Amino acid sequence: MNGILLVDKPSGMTSHDVVDRIRRKADMRRIGHTGTLDPAATGLLVLCLGTATRLSEHLTGLDKVYEGSMRLGVITDSYDLDGAVVEERPVPPLDAETIQGACATFTGEIMQMPPMVSAVKVGGERLYKRARQGEVIDRPARPVTVREFVVLGYEPPDVFIRVRCTRGTYVRSLCHDVGQQLGCGATLAALRRTFVGNFSVGDALALDAFEGQDVVAGRLIPIDNALDLPEVVLREGRRAAVEAGGSLGPNDLTQPCSVDEGWVQIKTASGKLLALGQVRQGSTGPRIHAKRVFGK
Repeated sequence: MNGILLVDKPSGMTSHDVVDRIRRKADMRRIGHTGTLDPAATGLLVLCLGTATRLSEHLTGLDKVYEGSMRLGVITDSYDLDGAVVEERPVPPLDAETIQGACATFTGEIMQMPPMVSAVKVGGERLYKRARQGEVIDRPARPVTVREFVVLGYEPPDVFIRVRCTRGTYVRSLCHDVGQQLGCGATLAALRRTFVGNFSVGDALALDAFEGQDVVAGRLIPIDNALDLPEVVLREGRRAAVEAGGSLGPNDLTQPCSVDEGWVQIKTASGKLLALGQVRQGSTGPRIHAKRVFGK
C-alpha cells in the first residue's frame, strides 16, 4: 500500500501511538506522520504509507490551521492545561475586540520562544526532558509566521480562536504570550487541527474506524494527487532519463515548465507521478533534475 492517509486523531494519544495503530491495522511498517500533535490535541494527522514516505518533507512544511480555546487567568508550566498551574490571576473586564487586538500583535513574521515542555532540542537534548528534571533553561526564539490569529468568540474566561501558521509554530506559546500582554495570563485549553495545507480534517476518518487493511487501502490518497506542487508532463519515450535520475530540457516536455526554480512534479500524460525534480538554471536555460523517482 502506497499513499497518503488522513486520520482524525483522538485526544489522549501521541502521534506516534496513532502511527503504531495504523501500522498494526495495515500490517506494514513503512508509515510515518508529517507533523506532531500534542497528546491532548485532536484533529488531522497526515500519514505517509509506503513510497509516499518519500513525499514527507513536502508535506511537513505545509501551513497548518487550528481551532481551539485559551483560558484567561491561568498560567501553566507547559502553556496548556496538561501542565502544572504556576500562577492564577484575576481576569479584568475584557471584550472580544480587546483580546483580538492583543492577538493581532502576534501575527505576521514573529520570533517565538518554544515552551519548556516541547520536543525542541537545545544542546542536543529535548526540552521536555530538561523540564522533567525541574529545569528551566534559556532557549532561542525561532522565526515563525502566523498568517491568522482570530478570536471567534469570548465566554469568560475562555477565548475561542483560530490560528493559521507555518510549521513549528506553538499555539500554546501564542496563548501564553497573549495572556502576558493582557496582564492576566492565559493557557491553551483545547486544540484541534483542521487543515494541513489543502488537506481537511473533514476528509479524515476517525482512528477507531480503521478496522483493517481494507479500510486503510480504501482511504488512501494516491501519490499522484498528494502534492500541491507545479507539474510538468513528460513526452512519450522520454522516461528513461527520468528513471536514471537524469535532467530534462524543454524538448523532453509537452509544454514549458511554469517555474524557474524549486521543486516540480514530473508526470506522464495520464497523470502518473514519475518523479520529483528540481528546476535549475543552466547555460541553455532551465533544466529539471530528477531527484526522487517513483515510476520505475
